[in-house]
Amino acid sequence: MPALFNHTIIASLDRKVSAEFYRAILEAEEAPSWGPFINVSLAGGVMLQFAEPPVDIQMQHYAFLVDEAHFGRAYERLVSTGVEHWADPQMTRPGETNSEHGGRGVYFKDPSGHALELITKPYF
Repeated sequence: MPALFNHTIIASLDRKVSAEFYRAILEAEEAPSWGPFINVSLAGGVMLQFAEPPVDIQMQHYAFLVDEAHFGRAYERLVSTGVEHWADPQMTRPGETNSEHGGRGVYFKDPSGHALELITKPYF
């Protein structure tokens, strides 16, 4: 069996707020939670686990591939809720999306400061 991505823990300032933010943007399902985790289920059996570690949170980057329709809905959510976003990872093109790699993309931060990216075409 080839290796498949199964889950990751995302450090959060408030795990409930973070889980809800990801559920809304990614249109993800709530998953059974336990212990220090609030879990969100993505397609393909991938789980995001949100926890509040007792350490300073270092920014991480998470990129998600979505189809055009989902991108449009997610982008509308970002705009309507006032989430600052950029067309580039250097954050020099605010309020824009990009059309690189044959699709659309946008960068923004989650409630804990992690850099998120939505793309409609994979890079390879």
